[in-house]
Amino acid sequence: MPRLALSTTSTAVPAPAAAPRTFSLSDLTLVFIVIIWGTNYTVVKEALSSFPPMAFMALRFGLAATAMAVVLHTREGWKPLPRATLLKLVALGLVGNTLYQFCFVMGLAQTTAANSGMLASGTPVVTALLGAALGVDRLRRPLAMGLLLAVPGMLLIVSARGPELDASTRQGDFLILGASLCWAIYTVGIRSIGPELSALRITALTMITGAPGVVLMGLPSVMNLKLESISAGAWFGVVYSALIPLVLAYVVWSRSVQAVGSSRTAIYNSGTPVVAAITAWLVRGERPTWMQAVGALLVISGVLVSRRR
Repeated sequence: MPRLALSTTSTAVPAPAAAPRTFSLSDLTLVFIVIIWGTNYTVVKEALSSFPPMAFMALRFGLAATAMAVVLHTREGWKPLPRATLLKLVALGLVGNTLYQFCFVMGLAQTTAANSGMLASGTPVVTALLGAALGVDRLRRPLAMGLLLAVPGMLLIVSARGPELDASTRQGDFLILGASLCWAIYTVGIRSIGPELSALRITALTMITGAPGVVLMGLPSVMNLKLESISAGAWFGVVYSALIPLVLAYVVWSRSVQAVGSSRTAIYNSGTPVVAAITAWLVRGERPTWMQAVGALLVISGVLVSRRR
């Protein structure tokens, strides 16, 4: 907030112009999440060379839900909740975990990676508009201007890979759009719960309620696994992607949504493709194009603009 100027006279001193927000702990945690989720694309891609997608999804989500249950029991214990709150958490678990994972995995299996990135890049816009429509967050001018910069930047990053939108990928494209909508609903829904529940409890309960559906969908693929063909690095990918991007990052994400709002939190997610592109370049030798570089600059500019008052 602007500081009030002190004066020894009775003349009123005008308040200084609005300044950019200081870089807070919430901002640092959001950047931390972007780095985790961005680098996770490379980790998962390496692991999927040994695992079928549905088996990988079931194993890592089952592990993540188990870990979250243990952490919640150790840190806060199991406490009864009002029926309305419990039902809302169950609904968020089904939408943000069960349905999201199904739409994302099945959509990616039926369309191209470029299509998936391009169609999912509108998630921050959907989140901001949904939050504003439901009265959970206000769509302020700096945030709207930030979105106008960040979303085209994301489109440049993913479209540089050459998306192909045609009838053969239509079903997968619609499933990816469904995944984006599920994540937007989940993010806004977390904000609507309020501060009476900790981020840890919200994340754990929504993950636990969403896990059975995810595990059951992937169980047939797990039963058909040939363990001798799975490398140690692939198993590391399962454990890492379960405990860090899902458990740790989900808790931090939920806490950030409660602290700064769903719209402002969502725009930081625009930076995930930037980190993913840089990681793929350094680890897999996938050199970014000039279009991706321009896109990264727009995304970073959008985040900075959105943080102004």
